[in-house]
Amino acid sequence: MAGAGIPLESLDKDQLKTFSDFLQSYNKLSEICFMDCVSDFTSRDVKKAEDLCALNCMEKYLKMNQRISQRFQEFQILANENAMAMAQKSGK
Repeated sequence: MAGAGIPLESLDKDQLKTFSDFLQSYNKLSEICFMDCVSDFTSRDVKKAEDLCALNCMEKYLKMNQRISQRFQEFQILANENAMAMAQKSGK
């Protein structure tokens, strides 16, 4: 089963890749923030400082991911414009 009760067989390759990428990103985020923020294993309760650290970690990670995606998109647009300009020059 692929989360939310969706059978894996009903997903196409692109959807499966997207879902797999999401899970990898989620697992990486969870591991990074857990390792950085959770330090007290003497209690079942999550300490306020740990909770705040985890929230800040998650927010920073997501903003960083968003920024990288934005920069990559800008780079792709610039690369496409340069490729079009080169194609126009060589076509003349």
